[in-house]
Amino acid sequence: MNEPASELRERLIRHFPVLAARADAIIADSRVRRMRAGSVLFSAHQPCSGFPLVLEGSVRVVKTAPNGREILLYRVEPGESCILSGSCLLGRGEYSASGIAETDVEVLVIPPPLFNELMLQNEPFRQYVFGMYATRLSDVMELVEEVAFHKLDTRLAHLLAQRGPVIAETHQKLADELGSVREIVTRLLRSFEQRGWVRLERERVTVLDPKALADFAHA
Repeated sequence: MNEPASELRERLIRHFPVLAARADAIIADSRVRRMRAGSVLFSAHQPCSGFPLVLEGSVRVVKTAPNGREILLYRVEPGESCILSGSCLLGRGEYSASGIAETDVEVLVIPPPLFNELMLQNEPFRQYVFGMYATRLSDVMELVEEVAFHKLDTRLAHLLAQRGPVIAETHQKLADELGSVREIVTRLLRSFEQRGWVRLERERVTVLDPKALADFAHA
């Protein structure tokens, strides 16, 4: 059953207050997409069909190598959008990475003509988009620094210390997030377990000593 426009409007304004003045027009011209966890929202080398505003759930934006290995670029959560979609629309290009629903996701997709109109005529929206670029660029630069200058064991320790006390993910998902392979991540996790820092269970890592992990990550 379709959601009443008034309820959609309230949620849009709650997550994206910058759009309050144009909320009715945006809802009238846009479409709602609901996708299950694991669904692909967009893929590399595909054209962009609109500017997605995330209302519910989380989207992983990943870069995939020819050998199938992935690295997480960033997540898009409620109240956020995807800079790749914006860059594709502004540059009339294709996606350079893929967006995958990490949980069940609901997005409001602004069509390209309306996106361009808002960029040209709506100063708050334009500031929001460019502010999003600044934030994501900082995230990606931090990722580049981690990959280029930090060892995998310290990066894994940092991830566990930040995401604990319970990380309900497979070793493969952790490897994807770190741009590594499952076998290496599993070996490192077992070494952390032997030191008493974590406890490993099926699709679950429990952090027992976050201070030790944090100290190791910053050593």
